[in-house]
Amino acid sequence: MSRVLPKSMPAGSFLLLLLFVGVLLSAIAVSYSAHWNRQLLNALYAELSVRDKAQAEWGRLILEQSTWTAHNRIETLASERLKMRIPEPAEVRMVAP
Repeated sequence: MSRVLPKSMPAGSFLLLLLFVGVLLSAIAVSYSAHWNRQLLNALYAELSVRDKAQAEWGRLILEQSTWTAHNRIETLASERLKMRIPEPAEVRMVAP
């Protein structure tokens, strides 16, 4: 007895259906990939912005530190506020070890 295929689907239509589903899934995957790529790129730019702000703040803090620790400022504060002075050579005593 030979088997008779129903005539509702032409030969090769199942292959075309599989190809169509494959192309559809591929298009959805490309769309999702592009969306994910944009999200990651936006996150990267946000992190780069945070990094740039932190570097600018670091530069300002380094400049402020160098201002506060300048030798002439320390010497001025020592002489004015603490009444310190450089001793005369006659006032210096050497201590033997």
